[in-house]
Amino acid sequence: MVVDIPEPWAQLLVNWRAKCGDPQAGVVPPHVTLLPPTEVATADRSLISAHLAAVARSHPPFEIRLQGTGTFRPVSEVVFVAVAAGVADCAAIATDVRSGPLARPLSFPYHPHVTVAHDVPAEALDMAATELAGLECTFPVGHFTEFEQQSSGAWAVARRHPLTGPPRA
Repeated sequence: MVVDIPEPWAQLLVNWRAKCGDPQAGVVPPHVTLLPPTEVATADRSLISAHLAAVARSHPPFEIRLQGTGTFRPVSEVVFVAVAAGVADCAAIATDVRSGPLARPLSFPYHPHVTVAHDVPAEALDMAATELAGLECTFPVGHFTEFEQQSSGAWAVARRHPLTGPPRA
């Protein structure tokens, strides 16, 4: 489950990921992760879809602002564009998604971000961190997206779950 990054920023981030030599540039669309890739049984799909629809109905639309860059180095060779606004909304949805039939532990504490370079040479990580440091964009989030991994390794949209919950006070 992810929050999609809309155009024109999505293509900009795909281009940057490719420029850095990241092999995932062409198969993983730019996104903010809500649930890391999680293998589920086909028999559980209807239960999971109902769970995700209920989560989406309990959260209102919100805004995300991406601003600047960060890294997980030295723990992980990743440079990302930082989520500067919308962090609490992403975290609340992510927590709710990771409950019920999708309950699972995380390998690292949840930290919403958009990966732009992963497991590439240090020079490429540094280039992305420096050259995208001034990036800033804001966009509305009206849904989260459920993806399924294809046999090619690419990710395809399975369904979008509209955020229709009541506004936060």
